[in-house]
Order: sequence, then structure tokens, then C-alpha cells
Amino acid sequence: MNELFEKVQRRLVDTPATEEVADLARLIREEAGVISDVDVLELLRRLRHDSTGIGPLETLLSTEGVTDIVVNGPTEVWFDRGCGLERSDVSFPDDAAVRQLATRLATSCGRRLDDAQPFADGRLTRDDGSLIRLHALLSPPSARSTCLSLRVLRPATTTLHELISRGTLSEEIAALLRGVIRQRRAFLVVGGTGTGKTTLLAALLAEVSPRERILCIEDTAELQPRHPHVLNLVARGHNVEGSGAITMADLLKQALRMRPDRIVIGEIRGAEVVDLLAALNTGHEGGAGTIHANALHEVPARMEALAALGGLSRSALHSQLAAAMDVVIVMRRGVDGARRVHQIGLLRGIPVEVHPVWDSERGALDGFRELQAQLGVTA
Repeated sequence: MNELFEKVQRRLVDTPATEEVADLARLIREEAGVISDVDVLELLRRLRHDSTGIGPLETLLSTEGVTDIVVNGPTEVWFDRGCGLERSDVSFPDDAAVRQLATRLATSCGRRLDDAQPFADGRLTRDDGSLIRLHALLSPPSARSTCLSLRVLRPATTTLHELISRGTLSEEIAALLRGVIRQRRAFLVVGGTGTGKTTLLAALLAEVSPRERILCIEDTAELQPRHPHVLNLVARGHNVEGSGAITMADLLKQALRMRPDRIVIGEIRGAEVVDLLAALNTGHEGGAGTIHANALHEVPARMEALAALGGLSRSALHSQLAAAMDVVIVMRRGVDGARRVHQIGLLRGIPVEVHPVWDSERGALDGFRELQAQLGVTA
């Protein structure tokens, strides 16, 4: 089958105008002689994947729950479906095939990838609405071979009810978080990569009153909460000429002029934190965002580092943060791959410290019942 596939590919090079399925099927039968309909369909599928999909990696992308695919070399392909990286049976003929795929995908993202620019980042939009975040690195600088890293980003449309049924959080914690939304408290969802931060954020935004207008600002459009009035603003990198970039900070400034009831930043990762805190301190209540941190006590230091990128001093950051943000929710992925709410904390004092009020291992802590009362949640 592989030999036949290569013959058909060579024919397509000579007849590039052959795009109709019927023409491709006829070409396959000409090369194969006797071949079953099932094998014809399989070759058609492989040809489509090779020209418009992600080549041999398409089989992994269809695996249930896959979140990441990494290629370390022609025979080293791994994937993650929630239980850590697993080695796959997928392989490439040689490094040239990996490089060809990486170059085609980078070009599809509007990025340049060659010896003069040996690494590239980009986003691919799939027909099913999912997105793929791409990173490619050629050899050199890779010591052995071309490397590919693909992160599968599916639209976050989950509800709190669905998260409860999955065991992500309990009814009691869901009631508390609904109170946070109802009382328009500003909050952060934090956690490591793949812990479910965006999923929880989308579920919480679905609880916002339908009379409110939500503006979601993201690097990649993942937030799709089940809410009737959501606008998604998506940043973009520079083009092959090195121009045309639109940053998160740029979009945040535009959002402030678009009559938002709530401003949400899908992932706070840079200088935009300065504009966000300024916005939350000038009448825009109920804002939210996600950041990378593994525990409550890491949040102030992480915010300091991000604010420094925007020229905000440590003291100014803590003053702005204390007035702008209220609640921090920590997500964690267990060894079993399950994603759960791990901690809830409140921002207090200047300099700001995050005081835990609930922990998945210890339950309710000092301040939890008081917070429930403030939010109008029945214990």
C-alpha cells in the first residue's frame, strides 16, 4: 500500500490539477490495477491528510481525548491523552518527510520555516472547529532531527453541571463559584499546562447573566461559553514580512471601547496584565483570566513578573492587584489524568498574599464559611 501511495503521489506531481475525488479514484485504479473500494477510500484519505491535514499524525489526532502530539524524529512520535506521554506506532520514512510536513504546516499558518528561520509558531483551524497550536524546530538547531509539537485546542463549551458530573468539583464548590459570578467578583483561574483552566473559566462564564456582554481576549480562540452575548477578540503574530502583529494589550484597549460588562483574558502571559488591572480598577467589575501557576502562594510572584514586562513596579502591582482581584481558583491534574479544582483562595493585604479558604485535601479552612455568607451561598 505504501508503494502504491508513493506512485500516486508521483503522478499527482505530474498532474497537479487533479483535485476531484472521482479523478483521484480513477488515477489510483490506473496505478493499482486490481484494488478494493475499501483500499481506494483509504488511499484517498491518506492523500487528503497529506495535502491538507497533518499527514501521518491524523490517526493520532482522531484518538479520543488527545491533547498533545510531539515528534522528536522520524521514528519517535508521542501523544498525550490525559495519562502522560505515550509512544505511538506512527512513523515517517525519514527526517526529510518530517521537515516537509513541518514546513507545509508553518506555511499554512502564514509563517516562514527554513534554514534562515529554523523555528516557527502558529495556529491551524480544523474543519471540526478545533484548533492546533503548532511549534516546529528544524535541525539545526535541533541536535538530531526536525521536531514538531502540536497542542490540540478544542472550544471550551463545558458547563458547571457537566464538570460536577465529571468530578471536577463538588456541588458545594459549584454553588460558591456561582456566588462569585453573581456578586461580580473578579477572579483568576490558575494551574499548570493541561489542568483545565480554560474549561473551568468557560463554565463559569456560562453562569453570567444573559443581560451582560462578555468580551473574551485570547491568544487562540478557545473560550466558547454557552452564553448569548460573547465577543471573542484574538491576537495574532507578525506575518512573514515581520509586520501586522496584534497583541493582547492592543485588544484589551479596544475592548474597553466596546461597552463590555465583563472583560476576560483567556491567558494572562505578558504586559497586558497592566491594562487589565487598570480596567478592573476603573469600574469594570467581574473580570477574569487564567495564568500559569501551580499553587496559591505562587500567584503574587507570577503577577509581579508579568507586570514587570509592562513597566509596572512591584509596589504599584500589589496596590493594583489588591484593589482589582478577589478570588483565586487553582486547578490540578492528578496522576490519573483527572482535572479537579484543587484550591480556592482570597487576595488580602499589601503586599498581596493569597490566603487559602478551601483545599481539596483538607476541605473548608478559615474564612470559607465567611466567604459563603458574603456571597449569599447557603452552607
